[in-house]
Amino acid sequence: MSGTPAALPLKVLHRGWNTFGIATLTLPDGSTVPRALEDHGQAACVLPYDPERRVALLVRQARVGPAFWGEPADLDEAPAGGLDGGEPEATAIREAMEEAGVRLRQLDCVAHAYSMPSVSSERLWLYLAPYGEADKVAAGGGLHAEGEQVVPVEVPLATLAEAARSGRFPDLKTLVLVQALMLRRPELFAA
Repeated sequence: MSGTPAALPLKVLHRGWNTFGIATLTLPDGSTVPRALEDHGQAACVLPYDPERRVALLVRQARVGPAFWGEPADLDEAPAGGLDGGEPEATAIREAMEEAGVRLRQLDCVAHAYSMPSVSSERLWLYLAPYGEADKVAAGGGLHAEGEQVVPVEVPLATLAEAARSGRFPDLKTLVLVQALMLRRPELFAA
């Protein structure tokens, strides 16, 4: 398993970028059940937003999940990446620079949550971060050595809010961050 040693017994079936196995889970009555588990460690995700221009900075990249269902693989989402032994805040700042080319200075923690607790050990740290035009200091694009081909995309906050309200937001972590921004900074969404 990646990260901290597992608290559950695990029979490893595959070890690679992800580890897949069968864990033994103890239920409240003391009985045990086998459960499939995917582990690739912890991750951090940040939604950079420009309060002056009322836009957010997302990244467009090909994702296997939507492609599996026959949907377009390209997905617009908030910059994110694995902690790789680092701190969540530092990871969010690094990923925003690598993927979107934006320098972030101030992070607002939204949540520390599990992305899919029924099948994955992934713990996800979610942040909001203001930026300005002068903070766009690099091209972004991700790390080609890691197979990333990322395109930074600025999207009006009003467009993101409408997608969130109408149920047309395909990426759950980004949806949570947009809704958190709507709750914490409603003035950014006023007409």
